Amino acid sequence: MQINSLTHSLLVVLLFLTSLTTFAHTITGYVTDENGRPIKDLYILQKGTENHTHTNSQGFFSIENVDVNQILLLTHVGYESKEVVIKDLDLVLQIVMESTSVDLDAIVISNDVDVFNSLALLDLQVNPVNSSQEILQTVPGLFIGQHAGGGKAEQLFLRGFDIDHGTDVAIGVDGMPVNMVSHAHGQGYADLHFVIPETINSVDYGKGSYDASKGNFATAGHVNLNTKEFLQRNIVQTEIGDFNYQRLLTMFNVVDNANTSAYVASEYITFDGPFDSPQNFDRFNIFSKLNHRTETGNELSLTASHFTSEWDASGQIPQRAVDNGSIGRFGAIDDTEGGSTSRTNLNITYNFNLSDREQLKAQAYYTHYDFELFSNFTFFLEDPINGDQIKQQESRDMIGINAIYNKEYLIGNQKLNWYSGISLRNDRTDGSSLARTLNRRRTLEQIQLGDINETNSSLWTGLEFTTGNLNIDAGLRLEHFKFIYRDGLDDNFDTLSQNATALLPKLNFAYQVNSNWQFYLKNGIGLHSNDTRVVLQDEADEILPKSYGSDLGTVFKPSDRLVINTALWYLYLEQEFVYVGDAGIIEPSGKTERYGFDLGLNYQLTDYLFLDSNLNYAHARAIEEPSGEDYIPLAPEWTSTGGLSLKNYKGWNASLRYRYIADRAANEDNSIIAQGYFVNELNLNYDFSERLNVGFTIENLFDVEWNETQFATETRLQNETASVEEIHFTPGTPFFIKGRLVYSF
Repeated sequence: MQINSLTHSLLVVLLFLTSLTTFAHTITGYVTDENGRPIKDLYILQKGTENHTHTNSQGFFSIENVDVNQILLLTHVGYESKEVVIKDLDLVLQIVMESTSVDLDAIVISNDVDVFNSLALLDLQVNPVNSSQEILQTVPGLFIGQHAGGGKAEQLFLRGFDIDHGTDVAIGVDGMPVNMVSHAHGQGYADLHFVIPETINSVDYGKGSYDASKGNFATAGHVNLNTKEFLQRNIVQTEIGDFNYQRLLTMFNVVDNANTSAYVASEYITFDGPFDSPQNFDRFNIFSKLNHRTETGNELSLTASHFTSEWDASGQIPQRAVDNGSIGRFGAIDDTEGGSTSRTNLNITYNFNLSDREQLKAQAYYTHYDFELFSNFTFFLEDPINGDQIKQQESRDMIGINAIYNKEYLIGNQKLNWYSGISLRNDRTDGSSLARTLNRRRTLEQIQLGDINETNSSLWTGLEFTTGNLNIDAGLRLEHFKFIYRDGLDDNFDTLSQNATALLPKLNFAYQVNSNWQFYLKNGIGLHSNDTRVVLQDEADEILPKSYGSDLGTVFKPSDRLVINTALWYLYLEQEFVYVGDAGIIEPSGKTERYGFDLGLNYQLTDYLFLDSNLNYAHARAIEEPSGEDYIPLAPEWTSTGGLSLKNYKGWNASLRYRYIADRAANEDNSIIAQGYFVNELNLNYDFSERLNVGFTIENLFDVEWNETQFATETRLQNETASVEEIHFTPGTPFFIKGRLVYSF
């Protein structure tokens, strides 16, 4: 009896285990588009369960615990959703997705896919952009402003930061850094004008310093622009508009098949702007990309580009000169400002598909960069005779390598992803100079002149663990810098050097309540390095000042076509950066803190009509200053962007957009106010055929009077006996219409 009972029990257990083994099948597959190219981050859901996964960069996926006759649902923005019925458990699925109009229903909320980057992709497909810098505004809460004739990098604002030209947001293109360390005009200077906007395929971004793969300048956030691997069609596009605006764009496929693609794009722009003194802006871009995929799934990407630009500028003008009628809103005190710049890039990336769950990405890049800028921030404050014009100049070579390794482990129903990476970047700048000049032609005094050699090496690693609906991501990043400066004004040409190291931990949690609701808590320490010259002149208390931040947020999809996201955040900074225009440097300041909230909404009203809006609040203060004197100049407090868009309705595409920024303090005691603005933009175009498209864009639709950039500056005009501190501004573009004609084939 006992033997029979034991035998029966063992048989039951064996049958139970056999049933589990029978059911616990793993299905693998590859997903491509109609042209045979893999689709990354496509979401795969086992219908009737919470079991899901996503494709990797090679379009490969595997999903466990799937049985015969069960259904997989595949979704991705820009592709028609597809259901696949499992018929053969041993078959490797080969799935082809068909392109379709964008649909908010394809946005999924999952720990596997970044919903914010999916929303950015949706925004990029629905709303056209006018320039590469404007692509940055697909990041909710990120504002840009131009104040030097169109050729200088724009001023950036995000999460209570006046980022100047890039001190606190890390910007990249195809993984190649854009921010320039120890730049002649300012630390972190990020000029994106070498990017042709039509070549951008997607935008990856994150706010805060929570990503272990992001290093220097990623305190308020990071943005990476990914260029297209191939062109759907060849394009010839011409634009013409007010203020002598002209643009010609060409994009041609050179090679186009399932395994290899190559294309060349070029852009030429000329523009005078609305200013009394024409800005004579002139820019030429050329960009080429080769993408090759091997039979084993490895992928090679090679890009080469060249950009050159020159311009004149009217600079920031004082409010009092406009008020007394000596100049108009679009006039100038010194219209000999302006400059020229160029950048040449070579970027090569190779993705190794080591196994189904193991990848290695290796990258090398080289940049040659030249920059010359003439500015006059204070007019006749320092030199009543010749004026205060300055020249900032440099010639730079930047070289770098990156390597990123990922391996995924399965532990029962749990997933563990181990990631590691290394990077090395060296910037060598010859003749970095600051000089006082007269009318661009004559050098009056050399203030700074020297050669900079700055090296940044990084190592990061982390574990991402998923159990059930909980995802835990713990990472650690090690940064090491070496600063070298050779002073060209020193008779002995002395060499100064310094080293610094920082350890930056990250810890992030994401909990998926269900397929439509996620909570997350992100924590991390980041940094923004000081300028080499500031470090070696012992003017910085911290060589690598750190930031400490946290985000608590949620993403909710109450219906198929509505996504709501919100976040509460806090950021503490060991050292603020303040730009001092007349000295031409970034000046380290004291400790600061910021906190606020972000609120975003995306709603698809019909198959063709989209609504989006973002509201952002930031409270920014200096910690070590008395109350009432602790404002951070130009830190935005309330900002909002959004609009209504029509996509692919009987050949029509249109969008009505808005940008809003509230009044904010322009100096430390809030006695000078930078005026806010609310401006609108209208885009409209129509497809006359598959090949011909005609459209137009109106900037500042309602012709409001607004100031694009503003500064509280102490200046003196030539006829004044005493200086005055007040708002100086660059006027925003008035009503500006431009038309375009696009021929594709």
